[in-house]
Amino acid sequence: MKLENITDVRHGPSRRLYNDACGTAHALDLIGERWALLVIRELMLGPKRFGDLRADLPGISANVLTQRLAGLEAQGIVARRRLPPPASTQVYELTEWGYEAEPIIQTLGRWATRSPSHDPTLPLSATSLMLSFRTMNDPARLAGIEAEIGFRIGAERFRMRIAGGGLSVARGEPDGADLVLSGPATAIAGLIYGGVPAEALEADGALVVEGDRALLARLVTLFPLPEKFAPPA
Repeated sequence: MKLENITDVRHGPSRRLYNDACGTAHALDLIGERWALLVIRELMLGPKRFGDLRADLPGISANVLTQRLAGLEAQGIVARRRLPPPASTQVYELTEWGYEAEPIIQTLGRWATRSPSHDPTLPLSATSLMLSFRTMNDPARLAGIEAEIGFRIGAERFRMRIAGGGLSVARGEPDGADLVLSGPATAIAGLIYGGVPAEALEADGALVVEGDRALLARLVTLFPLPEKFAPPA
């Protein structure tokens, strides 16, 4: 693949493009710049304000975030709109085509977690955690479970529904759910993926568990991570 510096209103000045008809090459033209795919990830569960995106991507500068949003908007992946009163604030959201990128994120995530160098203890956003549940669930293990599980992560609220061997996750208040977990995303990830006992997280004040403890015991078994790749000796 040949990289060229091209000035294009859709990409920005001096954007390096592959100049290659391959769909994979063009995908990298669209979302291959640093942070672009993570911006898309953060919008996958609904619109967000600029400040919320910055908070969920703590390593990105305001200038770079502005550039990535402008580029994604120019490509038709992201759109801006203003919420009606009383909010009257501008938000960014994925277009219908933009939402079609979720399987890309899921497949890439499953593939990358097999890397021996993947560090699951690094910070992650609430949206990233919720999307991981949509990615890593095992349908065979979901069979026979009918439940609603709520999550309070900072100011964000989510609701998971398990039914008919399937799982859905969306933004929503957890009131009335069979089980509610409250705490930072890293603590909940440690519980689900890291094997950290709920009692230990509760004792440290990192997690609050409300509701069905038997359901909690099943929940932590529903999201097996792929086996790590073992390079040839």
